[in-house]
Amino acid sequence: MVLFAHTLLCFALLGTAAGALLSARWLRRHTTHPDIVRRTAFASAAILVPAATLCTVWHHSALTGPTSMVVQVFGWASIILLLVVVRGTMISPPDDEVTARPRRVLAVGAHPDDLELGCGATLARWIDAGYEVHGLVMSNGERGGTGVRPSEAISAGSFLGAKSVTVLNFPDTRLSDTSSDMVVAIEELVSRLQPDIILTHSSNDSHQDHKAVHLATLRAARFHTTLLCYESPSATTRFRPTVFVDVGGYVDVKVLAIATHRDQSDKPYMTGERIRATASYRGGQAKVRHAEGYEPVRVLASMTTVLP
Repeated sequence: MVLFAHTLLCFALLGTAAGALLSARWLRRHTTHPDIVRRTAFASAAILVPAATLCTVWHHSALTGPTSMVVQVFGWASIILLLVVVRGTMISPPDDEVTARPRRVLAVGAHPDDLELGCGATLARWIDAGYEVHGLVMSNGERGGTGVRPSEAISAGSFLGAKSVTVLNFPDTRLSDTSSDMVVAIEELVSRLQPDIILTHSSNDSHQDHKAVHLATLRAARFHTTLLCYESPSATTRFRPTVFVDVGGYVDVKVLAIATHRDQSDKPYMTGERIRATASYRGGQAKVRHAEGYEPVRVLASMTTVLP
């Protein structure tokens, strides 16, 4: 019986440590202190697995009776503690934000990293509240990077929990040349998804592609009730948000999602410092700790009940 108990404990501890290692991506997305969780799991396994193994080998010795009990107690207690830590550090929106019917969101961007930069924390919060989020990227960003950018966009969307991310192949830096085709592409997705909320670039942006996508989205969503414009790093001083989403607890998730775009990691606006500073500034305007700001094209009054 003692032999079975120690063997079971060894497998449980090793499984916990392996789970913490293999689920590192999940922990970074869903907990506020992923490193603490992983270190606790590894430390417990490193200390208690050898102790349990020794007790198993020497289980006939009279000295191992009390030691065996101590190892068992501490071993299972460490596993329970780890589960409590994971549950206690999980990122989640308030219960009253969880929707009975999944709200559907379509976020439209010009380049593979635009969605994470402009509204990544909002999307993460809405996903955790039960929203169904879809991303549409109009170009693969070939002029500003390498061929890995589309896959990085899909990976970032997967990290956030998006239902889908579609990367199109309109010409980077020359999106205005294909405005009519972009309108058709956006219209098709709007018609198919029937989103409750559409997010896109602002007109107050110095990047020509961002302006082109803004105009194309306005045309494609001309019959849609709720359309919000997010803030890009290239937004001008005329960007004046009046709708804010409280993203407390989700700024680090946004930083990690942006870090997925390794091809653009040398850009100054990709740093965690810049992202946190912007979220803090918009939070000050919204009277919360961290926020993302939006310029509304229009917002249906009933939708204000589902904008966290």
